[in-house]
Amino acid sequence: MANLLYFASLRETLDSDKEQLDLPDNISNISDLKNLLAERGGSWSAAFTSNTSLLVSVNQQMADDQATIQNSDEIAFFPPVTGG
Repeated sequence: MANLLYFASLRETLDSDKEQLDLPDNISNISDLKNLLAERGGSWSAAFTSNTSLLVSVNQQMADDQATIQNSDEIAFFPPVTGG
């Protein structure tokens, strides 16, 4: 199972900070995973649509939407950091 982590405002939007998910065979990269999560509807759809800017790390390494993932991975999603 993949360990999914949600940080900052994303955690609040989804009302969840983490979950374990058994990745289906057709989920091979971050883009696929985002689409799967968006299919949950509601706040999940809003958070994971393709026009939403999210940072992602796979096993604590920054990754893009084409990064390959597997069930043993830790995948973290967090909104871009802004400063002032």
